[in-house]
Amino acid sequence: MKHPLMPTALVLALGLLHAWPVAAQSTDSTSSADSKAATELDRVTVNVGRGMLRSVQSLSQSEFENAPAGTSPLQTLSRLPGVNFQAADGLGNYEWSTRFTVRSFSQNQVGFTLDDVPLGDMSYGNFNGLHISRAISSENMGRASLSQGAGALEAASSSNLGGTLQFYSSDPLDQFGARVSQTVGSDSDRRTFLRLDSGNTAFGQAYISYTNQNTDKWKGHGEQRQEQWNLKWTRAIGDSRVSAFLNTSRRKEVDYQDMSLALIQSKGDTWDNFYPDFGAAVKAANTLCGANGSTYVAACDDAYYAGAGLRNDELGGVSLDLRLADHTTWKTTAYYHHNKGAGLWFTPYQASPDGTPISLRTTEYSIHRWGVVSNAEMELGDHLLKAGVWFEDNDFDQARHFYATSAASIPSVYEFPSNPFLTQWQYAFNTKTSQLSLSDTWTVAKDLTLGAGFKSLRVATDGVLEKGTGMPSGKITAKKGFLPQLGVNWRLSDTNELYATVARNMRAYQAAATGTSPYATTAAGFDAIKGSLKPETSDTYEAGWRTSGRGYEGSVSAYLVNFHDRLLSVQQGSGIQGNPVVLSNVGDVRATGIEGSLSFRLSSTVSWYNSVSLSKAEYRDNVVSNNVVVAIQGKRVVDAPDTMFKSQLGYDDGALFGTLGLDYLSKRYYTYTNDNSVPDRTLVNLTAGYRMKNVGMLREISLQGGVNNLLDKHYISTIGSNGFTNSDPSGTYATLLPGAPRQVFVTLTGKF
Repeated sequence: MKHPLMPTALVLALGLLHAWPVAAQSTDSTSSADSKAATELDRVTVNVGRGMLRSVQSLSQSEFENAPAGTSPLQTLSRLPGVNFQAADGLGNYEWSTRFTVRSFSQNQVGFTLDDVPLGDMSYGNFNGLHISRAISSENMGRASLSQGAGALEAASSSNLGGTLQFYSSDPLDQFGARVSQTVGSDSDRRTFLRLDSGNTAFGQAYISYTNQNTDKWKGHGEQRQEQWNLKWTRAIGDSRVSAFLNTSRRKEVDYQDMSLALIQSKGDTWDNFYPDFGAAVKAANTLCGANGSTYVAACDDAYYAGAGLRNDELGGVSLDLRLADHTTWKTTAYYHHNKGAGLWFTPYQASPDGTPISLRTTEYSIHRWGVVSNAEMELGDHLLKAGVWFEDNDFDQARHFYATSAASIPSVYEFPSNPFLTQWQYAFNTKTSQLSLSDTWTVAKDLTLGAGFKSLRVATDGVLEKGTGMPSGKITAKKGFLPQLGVNWRLSDTNELYATVARNMRAYQAAATGTSPYATTAAGFDAIKGSLKPETSDTYEAGWRTSGRGYEGSVSAYLVNFHDRLLSVQQGSGIQGNPVVLSNVGDVRATGIEGSLSFRLSSTVSWYNSVSLSKAEYRDNVVSNNVVVAIQGKRVVDAPDTMFKSQLGYDDGALFGTLGLDYLSKRYYTYTNDNSVPDRTLVNLTAGYRMKNVGMLREISLQGGVNNLLDKHYISTIGSNGFTNSDPSGTYATLLPGAPRQVFVTLTGKF
């Protein structure tokens, strides 16, 4: 279904693109115009990657600063072309619900890094990284760069089938100072941010920040809590630089209940779990679930007592960025990450030892990983040579435990439980990742640049089943010795250029007992597939045009992506039952699309950004599940909208500032057979603020307000929270999460 706003907005945007250069030339044709044009263009804060050989979109620090305090960086990036971001909370931080897809690639098929340190695939229950909202406070975000198709060869990722998202933290300030921000908002939201900068000292520059945020769920009961410390230090040594960072996070989130279309229709989108009414949960377990399933009825899964996610993280890194000669640089980053996590679910499918028909089921995690990322560059005449290596050693422990509950002793949803009465399974995984990349960028002529390179990737996992029966144990390796990438950039004029890229990428297997993993099936299933299972690969072809001028910047790109040996896991039963998934290679998937973006500096105070994405992603082979053919050939890929349109109008005169944003998303399928979907939706968001300089002891004071979902639309945000299913014609599969209603946030900030 086409949205009525789209044709008008696109026509207006394209008309402005052609009209703006003419207007600029008529007002200023002197030699100073070029300098002024460059200045105006720099103020367009969404950069389209001029001069690059592949599709790249970047956001500057101001984009993150102007978002409501505490907004996930992923949500800020969601207006870039090709990006679909969803979350059930207004700020995009509720991890069970967050989904970030690029050109129909799911979140765990995209690569993520922070200051060159790999963040893994950023999925829930991450086995090799952590979510960006835990890795760093959003206030300390410096910039971000998204490669929608062919990611940078040297990026440290073993999952980047569909591009790479690289985050960079802000540097310490040159002057001593402090920043204090306090946010209050809807659902008792309160966020405190404190940052102290050392300024230039004999020991370099540093900052330390502290963040504390609590907010109630927008429906039901429970809180989302997070506490973070960020420390960063840098020091220049001649033309070289050494830096280090240490970030900690303590996150506790109480879950929203996963819902189905039928449940939303019968109970409404404000339906939720029983928490904190344990008695109601026990009654439902006895009546609807028949004391652990003996007389089970479907309504058993309409609500549970509670669910929660607990995550403790420490992430640190040290970088040495050397200029060895005028045309040679070498940067090496060593890092370490520790995580302790648990996903809590109070289940009616396992009784406690005292006969209480509910127990606490957990999936518990522990990550100890370290690694080194090292990249060198050398200019030799018309050639820019790059070489990179990445090595990581990751110990990931995962277990499924059950803990006793009773009316007199209910485990807290905010604390890690202890003393399980039952362990269903317990794993120890060790994964060693090694990557080598080499590339040459050749400036053939002033207006023509060619690039060629490749990377070699090997990811070996040894999974040891320490407790449990019937589950797999053993080794599996994903490797490709030659993953090439070719690119060209042809500069047509000072304001226009063409580019094209061809790339092949591989995604390693997930080293976990849950998710789309070879270890998430049965022992017999693992033995049956481990010899024939192939890692997912993708071949990406993209070409585009970039244009820029006085106060505008735009790009259009077209792409074709062929997925090979795509892995799909089909959840058997409700998610809380924890049944082994059915995992298989489903052959090829093809995605084609065209996307574009336009940034305007309409005046010294007004900017306007637009992006549109049109895509078609289809499965090209049927699936055999339990010896039954599931006819998905020619069906659309789940959670891959055909049409997205985003527009944001901004104003900033140095004192008064604000943005008005529109976000349209077409319908999305959540079944592989496409027999059910969620409808399209349009959201409008608003921010506005006022800042003053040199007020008393303050260098700056500002008051900012934000309204998410301004028109208070009812819509379904996340799909696939419990995975996807083959077919759901009656709409009873619980894998949907409604989006948050209108929410208001106000932040007061003082800079000393």
